[in-house]
Amino acid sequence: NSHFFPQLGINQEALTGKIDHFYDEIFPSLGYVAAQRPEAIRFVKWAFENDFLLGIATNPYFPIKAVKHRMIWAGLPAEEYPFALISSYETFHFTKETPAYFLEFLAQLGYPEGPVVMVGNDLNVDLLPAQKAGLAIFWIRDQKEPDHPEILQGSFQDLQDWLVKVDPNAILPQFTSAESILNLLASTPAALGTLTRKVKTKDWRRKPAEDVWCLTEVMCHLRDVEEEINLPRVKMILGGGNPFLPGVNSDEWVENRSYIQEDGLAALQSFLETRNQTLRLLGEANMSWDLPARHAIFGPTTLLELSGIMGGHDRAHVQQTWKLIQE
Repeated sequence: NSHFFPQLGINQEALTGKIDHFYDEIFPSLGYVAAQRPEAIRFVKWAFENDFLLGIATNPYFPIKAVKHRMIWAGLPAEEYPFALISSYETFHFTKETPAYFLEFLAQLGYPEGPVVMVGNDLNVDLLPAQKAGLAIFWIRDQKEPDHPEILQGSFQDLQDWLVKVDPNAILPQFTSAESILNLLASTPAALGTLTRKVKTKDWRRKPAEDVWCLTEVMCHLRDVEEEINLPRVKMILGGGNPFLPGVNSDEWVENRSYIQEDGLAALQSFLETRNQTLRLLGEANMSWDLPARHAIFGPTTLLELSGIMGGHDRAHVQQTWKLIQE
């Protein structure tokens, strides 16, 4: 909001009132332009009956109230179907044209373990960006559209039949390409911002158990690892010369640096700022992903492999954050 409204030169309160009026009073009357797909409703019911975790990965151009109206028009009201996550412009930072959107979606779900499939009917918006993010995809193709034999496709019944027989290990997320790793690293601070947005001040330092980190400690850890390990290592590798990278036990910093006494929200902001520096450097790497380095623990490695390790570290602490907020 601090960036959006000044660009328009419009008072936030005045415009927000008009937007709320439109979505509360006018938008609901537009349902006549939508049509339900009974086969989609049947599939969703089947998926919930079989304990699938489902989310509504719609482009976050609309507020949540508008998305819920659209779901009613589709015959899938949010009050009746327990979707784990519904994207909207209040809680998302990326759109579906970018792979980072799909990784932010998974991060807001706490990176659930197991297979993931993105299902959609728009090849260029729903599916190819998700594939670049490292996800399996299934195309609900309109028969009028040109065929792409290399893309898994079919009807909702075909999707159901495929899910019954597919090997779950074959559709696990693959965060191994440079593009998927870069987008994962970009999505982490965005998702953490959303996950922690409604956390009360007193809960930032709440520890579920003595040996479990609190939210403030997690954010301080991410900040210092980015400032003192990730960013310096990326600079060293890009400098060439096959540098030696010493091992660091950053977990002990939690106690040694008394993280619990700090401001967790400020630490998250600092993490974001430093992560942006890291991303700028990695974005300029171009063909340098094979640049070598020697790690004290992992041995011979490359910029790509170490960036993937950074992504794995992100996922672990996003999962940790998600669990802390649920408890």
